[in-house]
Amino acid sequence: MDSVLRALAMYLALMVLFKIAGRRSLAELTTFDFVLLMIIGEATQQALLGDDFSLTNSFLVIITLIAIDVGFSLLKQRSGWVSRLIDGEPTIIVENGKLLHRRLRHARLVEADVMEAARSSQGIETLEQIKFAIIERNGKISVIPQDPHSG
Repeated sequence: MDSVLRALAMYLALMVLFKIAGRRSLAELTTFDFVLLMIIGEATQQALLGDDFSLTNSFLVIITLIAIDVGFSLLKQRSGWVSRLIDGEPTIIVENGKLLHRRLRHARLVEADVMEAARSSQGIETLEQIKFAIIERNGKISVIPQDPHSG
């Protein structure tokens, strides 16, 4: 039972910490992010298993984590509020060629991040060519180009 409670506590703690860290941290990993996640994984493993490294305890922890994840996914399906709490909502960060600076700061992004996404996904070269840039729930930046036939 101790392993189940530890797994639940670690799952919830990590969910809260990654929510605080923001969506961007999981969207595209830098080398620093990857190293940090490896260290977090090792620390989490130690916290989950404690002194009991038996196969039975490992299976119990894995089953608990999967059950928690499935439970949360079912809860998200039934409740829009829970889904928004856990996954967040898309956030517009560029509107009609103008950066929305407060939202960018909140997401810990800079213009270069937006332009990188614009170049790689749409071949866009300037901010003015962007109708909307949106941070999706998964942390990726979606870019919608201006209609070349308008204006």
